[in-house]
Amino acid sequence: MTWKNNVSLAALAGGLALAAAPAGAQTAPAPATPAAQPATEGANPGQLQDDSIATRSATIAGQTPDANGGGEIVVTGTRITRPNIASAAPITSVTAQDIRAQAPVNVEDVLNRLPQIAPDSQQTYNDSDGRQRIKLRSLGFERTLVLIDGKRLGTQNGQDVGIIPPSLLERVDVLTGGASSVYGSDAIAGVVNFVLRKDFEGLRLDANYNFYNHDNKDTVVSPLARAAGFGSRNGLTNDGGRADITLTAGKKLFDGALRINGFVNYRKTDEVALTARSNAGCYLTQLQFNGPLSCGLTPSSSTSGLVTPQSGANNGAQFVNNPNGTRTFVPFAAGPGNASNYFSGYAYQRPSERVNAGGFVSLDIAPEAELYGSGIWFRDKSYNNYPTIASGTVQVNCNNPFLSGSQATAIGCAAGTASVPVSLAYRLGENSDRPDTYLNTGARFTAGVRGKVGTAWTYDIGGVYARNHQDYTPSFIQPGRLQNAVAVGGTQAAPTCLSGAAGCVPFDAFSAGNTDPALINYLFATGTSQTTGTLYDVQANMTGDLGEYGITSPFAEQGVAIALGTEYRKDTLKSTADASYRSALGGSDIYLSQDVWEANIEVQAPLVEHKPFVELLQANGGYRVSKYSSNPSTFNTWKLEGVYAPVRDITLRASFNKAQRAPTVVEIRQATNIDFASGGAGTFNDFCAPTVITGPTGVTYGAPVASREVCRATGLSDALYGSTSLLCSNGTTPNGSAGCTVRSGGFIADPETAYTQTYGLVLKPRFIKGLVFSVDRYRIKIDNSLGYNDYSYYTDGCLRSGGDQFFCQGIVRNPGTGTLFSNPASNPTTGFIRQGTTNYFTSIARGYDFQAQYALDLAAAGKLDFNFNGSLTTFAGGQDSPVQPERNCAGYYGNGCGQLIPKWSHGLRTTYTTANRMFSASLNWRYVGSLTNANNSGDAAIGGTPDRVLTNYYRVSPQNYFDLALNFAIAKQFSLRLIANNLLDKSAPIVPDSYNISLARSNTIPQRYDSLGRNIAIGTTINF
Repeated sequence: MTWKNNVSLAALAGGLALAAAPAGAQTAPAPATPAAQPATEGANPGQLQDDSIATRSATIAGQTPDANGGGEIVVTGTRITRPNIASAAPITSVTAQDIRAQAPVNVEDVLNRLPQIAPDSQQTYNDSDGRQRIKLRSLGFERTLVLIDGKRLGTQNGQDVGIIPPSLLERVDVLTGGASSVYGSDAIAGVVNFVLRKDFEGLRLDANYNFYNHDNKDTVVSPLARAAGFGSRNGLTNDGGRADITLTAGKKLFDGALRINGFVNYRKTDEVALTARSNAGCYLTQLQFNGPLSCGLTPSSSTSGLVTPQSGANNGAQFVNNPNGTRTFVPFAAGPGNASNYFSGYAYQRPSERVNAGGFVSLDIAPEAELYGSGIWFRDKSYNNYPTIASGTVQVNCNNPFLSGSQATAIGCAAGTASVPVSLAYRLGENSDRPDTYLNTGARFTAGVRGKVGTAWTYDIGGVYARNHQDYTPSFIQPGRLQNAVAVGGTQAAPTCLSGAAGCVPFDAFSAGNTDPALINYLFATGTSQTTGTLYDVQANMTGDLGEYGITSPFAEQGVAIALGTEYRKDTLKSTADASYRSALGGSDIYLSQDVWEANIEVQAPLVEHKPFVELLQANGGYRVSKYSSNPSTFNTWKLEGVYAPVRDITLRASFNKAQRAPTVVEIRQATNIDFASGGAGTFNDFCAPTVITGPTGVTYGAPVASREVCRATGLSDALYGSTSLLCSNGTTPNGSAGCTVRSGGFIADPETAYTQTYGLVLKPRFIKGLVFSVDRYRIKIDNSLGYNDYSYYTDGCLRSGGDQFFCQGIVRNPGTGTLFSNPASNPTTGFIRQGTTNYFTSIARGYDFQAQYALDLAAAGKLDFNFNGSLTTFAGGQDSPVQPERNCAGYYGNGCGQLIPKWSHGLRTTYTTANRMFSASLNWRYVGSLTNANNSGDAAIGGTPDRVLTNYYRVSPQNYFDLALNFAIAKQFSLRLIANNLLDKSAPIVPDSYNISLARSNTIPQRYDSLGRNIAIGTTINF
């Protein structure tokens, strides 16, 4: 292991050395902290809730305290519930106090700070659909199973953790590593379980408002943006307000036998424009390798209108209307009036508004039975703003009254010419941009009965119904209307549409600055697509303590425990659209579904307890068998675990899992549904055909790109090698009916299989009271990894591998002719290149997790709590085929390294609480390690070859953030929180061409870094 940054070593050393208490504390140790007792739901806010170190100690050891503060331990990694049991898999918990100290408005705010989770910032992602997802180990949200109180949140395709109000969270448990044998498919990367407060009595208001307070200072972007005429923000800015209000009520009736709780939560987020930050005044790009930076200029964004003749002497020339109003053309170039900022209307923080409401009920109907149920409903509306651009190739009539003589000549009009083709791209004013709207609604309901049978058995029979619905309403040009509006007759003073179409508004496309609202309303329309996903999940689970029947190891006190379960799930997805949407954007209605039947068993067997050199030796096992309706085969998953504590201060643990993820219904459709596309001239070519050389004397042909051996591997005979009959196009027109053919689908998508391993050490030294430390090594390898590959995956792979069949099998030639032409209407089985979702090869994640907690009792002065969570990633990537090297993207970005995972990151929170618990102050240090462009990695597998080494803008230095939270218990029923996240207002690092790196136009990586500056929050909790 090579440590490249001293601060990383210092942080880990700090985590290990939390025992560095004053010498007096060791000679006169503080009393042991009492057992974890989370405050009851109606706890008086006049006294701050005790985030006891015992709670954290249980968590780091793999235990999670019961949400109701009882003695039963609920471990996320197993369905067996019993006291005093340690998990063999590492579990990280975020407590209610940690959550309050962050003043989050969204759950993703909480999770993004955990090193084990790949950050996902939908609020700063302009192409977001408003739904928040979780990606453990950067392995994708499809591979992370999300639970609420131990039951599935909903469908994977419609997952939205925004349904959960942060103020309602008791804690969040994160189990990393495969858990499919316990919970079923999707738990390849691990499980995130949200535990909600649901045993509350009284009336409680939680309110939080935060905003950004950022000092915009000039960055490398600022002078470039000003030179392009876009401007750059400067000075102190207060913006981006976010509000979160939750009202919770609860009542216990019939001596507590009936418990009813309800809540309503409202959240609103104000927009922050990209141009509100000095680091995003324009989109920063590097047009030449190792060249200077410049503002990305998109000709179509010109508010003066881009006019490109498609015929005549100026064919292909780019003109804009002269901003001086003289109805002349000037060449397109940077500067005011010519180019405008294409992304000026994009949001740095998306505007949104959400309402969540729900309730919980439980009823003791007998000593052995409890009825329970819950329901959560949500409605979320958010927007993505996009430029309003009238674009397309149209026929312009040469007698158009808006067209001057010089303009007519420039676009190719001549005597006797009635009309000419012109490519038009006209931004109808930066202030006229139109939004795409996302309306997400849905509900989740649970119900069941649980209880005990005798002294040995517990049971839980219940289920989940979850429905998510999305209305997507984009803005688009209505087909045919641009042509109608451009074909103008009459005079400039009284123009008319030559088409005579009803409601047509003449378009003056040959002067600058047209922002006619009537024209915009005529050209543009909206249509709506509707997507609905549902989950039906029914489970029956039993756990038993076989020690009650004498099934106990002769060397142990606890008996063997067992869990038995069966489950049925049904996933559906329905997608429809209205006529307006279909006419403009196409597509077809679909209905998808998948059923799964499962059964599982778990065993925990304490083998030796409280013996010399063996405080605890325990073996665990689990097995699940699954049958999916989408696949004729039956699949199984399993786990083997062991826990060994030679003394109670030291625990060694290990876990081995075979986990599986079945394809989602969308992946099944992408794999099985057959669809054809043909490539016209210049789109792509058969690498076994001769190369086309277009010169001044005409078209000639050169040697094929591929060798004869590679072409032979695709099934081509040597006699046809280099034949012009193979050409997909001759350089101007396609061969065949429409050129070479690409066929999507026709695959069988099997479940992907992960083999995960964790090895851990937990230390709780008796001579340092309150200290807990753990380190865990994880190794995850996913075989037959599911993913979408376009046709270039097969063509490029076949060519570069020298003819390996893993790739070359994707090139399916017509027998005899060897061509790649197909007639889609006949649904051919040959003559195409494949693409689509399929099982390809492996994904890999490896690294170490470190956790440490320490509580220092200061007697009458109060106490200090330290909490450390760090992660060292040694491998993040995979292997695309058997003949390609493994791609390790840990610490790198670019060249397909999209995980954006630094090798080291950590959080270290220090909290001081007064003895009377009326005040606490918490300082959190977040560290994000460096990221380097993959070109400079020195690893050829990710493009790090000597010829690609960058000399500028190739590294993001380590980032340090500090957060301060002050909590005051002002009165008996009132507490106040003042919080500053990113206290020092650290600006986000600049990353050119950021969209290629992070899918963001903000010149940074907003999901990884605090991109909007200092965040100030005020929050309160009031009990009535």
